[in-house]
Amino acid sequence: MVVVPAVVGLVTQLSNSLTLFSFLLFPPLASGSYTLFANPGGEYADPTRFIAGLTAGAGCGWAALRAIDAATAGTGPAVSPAAAAFSILLAGLATWALDVEEPSAYSAALLVLAAPDRAALYVLFTLVGSTLVAGVFLAWRRWFYDRRASLLYGSIRGDDNVIVPMRGAGAERTALFAARLAAPHEAGKVVLLGVVDDEADADAVAEHLEDRAARIRRGVGVPCEVVVAAGDPVATLRRAARETGCDLVATPYADDDAGASAFVRAVFDGPQDAVAFRSVGEGDRWRRVLVLVARPGDSAHAMVDFATRLARDAGHVSVCTCVGSERERRSAEARLANVVETVDDPVETRIARSDVESFVDANAGAYDLVMVGSSGDRSGVSRAVSPPTFERLRGVDCDVAVVDRGDPR
Repeated sequence: MVVVPAVVGLVTQLSNSLTLFSFLLFPPLASGSYTLFANPGGEYADPTRFIAGLTAGAGCGWAALRAIDAATAGTGPAVSPAAAAFSILLAGLATWALDVEEPSAYSAALLVLAAPDRAALYVLFTLVGSTLVAGVFLAWRRWFYDRRASLLYGSIRGDDNVIVPMRGAGAERTALFAARLAAPHEAGKVVLLGVVDDEADADAVAEHLEDRAARIRRGVGVPCEVVVAAGDPVATLRRAARETGCDLVATPYADDDAGASAFVRAVFDGPQDAVAFRSVGEGDRWRRVLVLVARPGDSAHAMVDFATRLARDAGHVSVCTCVGSERERRSAEARLANVVETVDDPVETRIARSDVESFVDANAGAYDLVMVGSSGDRSGVSRAVSPPTFERLRGVDCDVAVVDRGDPR
């Protein structure tokens, strides 16, 4: 939507200074540019194939034009049907033999027939124009597309300073979980937050949390701070996160605790990214992680990022989506490929023809953690018709993390 129109405009501007330049070049150049940029990781997103294919197509059209003109002594129609057929035949043979199949090569082979007096220049300009486009594509892919995780998907918020509201039975494992998330980043840290009703209780709570913080520092090697404050739990959490520079909240979550559920909903409504962690295990490592992706977007990329942090050093990450029919498989594969391309770590992708609950029930035993999105971007009607995935996983016999991307506004 941005780069291709700009490139075509640039080529047009350059062509205006060359009176011999043929505008017949633009259709194959524009369609070939779309092929490059639309699927930068696809089979046809190869600059060499793009340049060689278009140039070979134009060259084949020129060769067919000369051959037919020689055979008919120039007495045929303005655009010879025989030349058109022969140019397509040559283009097919040439691109196949050179292994540079390029769809736009065929239009280049045909359009050169409409400019018989400038056919040689057409081939030259095809080479120059396609080289210019390929150069822009290489720069765009390197400096923009390959960095899209940070430029497009909100990952510029590092999520490496994590605050943990220490409340509920799962608080200690949630703090360990937060430490594992922060550990891969050199600047990462964990803040343990204790909220008290009476300031007289602050010293005892602080002493308890300092003991937990020391264990995290020794066991995980991540800086760990302690903050104790009195006040409303949600307002205090947001204020503490802001004052300590934390960009991620990791909060305990229990399905059967109505108070915890209300607190988690309030956290998800806040400005920071958040993870609600439901603890059912006892370990302090989450090396085998299953990420359930319903749709592409910020949450999907955040979950894959978090999963690869947890599973580093010989861990295993599976990214899965569930489909209802075989017709959905190809598009689902493409969606997952786009999600996992943004990380350097090896990631397995799985397409399951099953409902989410059945798939997780059958496979959860092979994983330490199941990670799902919060469904915060769905409408109320949508959630009423189909409950959020995390609500359907209450019986899963492994830890569950629900990820929500906050709105920094």
